[in-house]
Amino acid sequence: MEILILFGAPFSGKGTQGEILSKRIGFKHLSTGDVLRSERKNHTELGLKAEEYIRQGQLVPDELLEEMIENELIKCKSEKGLILDGYPRTIPQADTLCRLTEKHGIRIKRVLLLDVPHETLIERGVHRGKNSDRIDDKDPNVMNRRIEVYHQETKPVGDYFIVRNLTVRINGIGEIEEVANRILNSI
Repeated sequence: MEILILFGAPFSGKGTQGEILSKRIGFKHLSTGDVLRSERKNHTELGLKAEEYIRQGQLVPDELLEEMIENELIKCKSEKGLILDGYPRTIPQADTLCRLTEKHGIRIKRVLLLDVPHETLIERGVHRGKNSDRIDDKDPNVMNRRIEVYHQETKPVGDYFIVRNLTVRINGIGEIEEVANRILNSI
C-alpha cells in the first residue's frame, strides 16, 4: 500500500481534493478531521477530549492521534492506497507516521502541498462556515487562529518531507477541477 499526504493550511482544499483524488485513483480518503468529528458526535472519550482543543483553534495533541492513525493504517492495509488529509500536522506526528509506515510495510509516495494565499484561505473559510456544522468554521477569530497555528506548527512538516524529496507544491488557486488536474499530473 502507498500513502499520499494532502498537506496545506486550513481551507486550502484538502478535503475536497482528497475526495476527488480518491474517486479518480481508487485510494481510500482518510480525513483525520472527519474521524475526530465522528468520535465527537459519538461522544467517545477521544472525541470529547479532542473537542476541547478544536473549540480553541488548537491542534489535537499527538497522543490522542497516534493510536487512531495506527488503527486506521491497519484497517486500510488491504486497500490500493490511502490519502491522508489532516495528518501529520507536527514534526513529532511526521516522525510517528514514518515509524508506523515502516513498521507496517507501507510507503509514503508523495506529499501534495496545496499552496493558497492567506486572503483566499479566509474567503474560503467564511464561505464554508455558512454551510458547515463544524464548530471550527463559525468564528473568524478561530479561523485566523487555525491559520496561525498552521504557520507556526504545521508548515515545518512540509520542510520535513521536502528534505526527504517527497513534497510536490500544487497551486491551490483556481477551479476545483483545475486544481484536481494539477494534483493528478504531479503523481
